[in-house]
Amino acid sequence: MGRLLSDDRFSKFFTGHSEDSKKRIRQHILDQFCAATGGPCIYTGRDMKTSHKGLGITEGDWDAAAKHLVASLDKFKAPEKEKKEVLAFVTSLKKDIIEK
Repeated sequence: MGRLLSDDRFSKFFTGHSEDSKKRIRQHILDQFCAATGGPCIYTGRDMKTSHKGLGITEGDWDAAAKHLVASLDKFKAPEKEKKEVLAFVTSLKKDIIEK
C-alpha cells in the first residue's frame, strides 16, 4: 500500500480518504492476502467488484500496481513459492477490479 500511496499515478484513487481510512484499506489488504494464502486472518471487507466500482481502474493501472506488488515481495525476500501464490491470487481478482 505504501508504494501505491507514494506513486502519483494512484493518488486519484485515494483522494478524499483520511489517514484512518487509508490504514483501514491497508489492513483489509493484509487480511485478504493472509486469508487467501492460508493464514489465520479473516477478511471482512467488501468483494473486489464492489470495492473498486466507479474507480475507472485501467489495464495500465493494474500493471503498475502489479509491479509495485512484485517489488514489495522482492524487497521482503518472499520465497518464490509464496510469491507465485500471492500473484496467482491477485491475478484471480483482476476481472473484478479493472473497469476500462
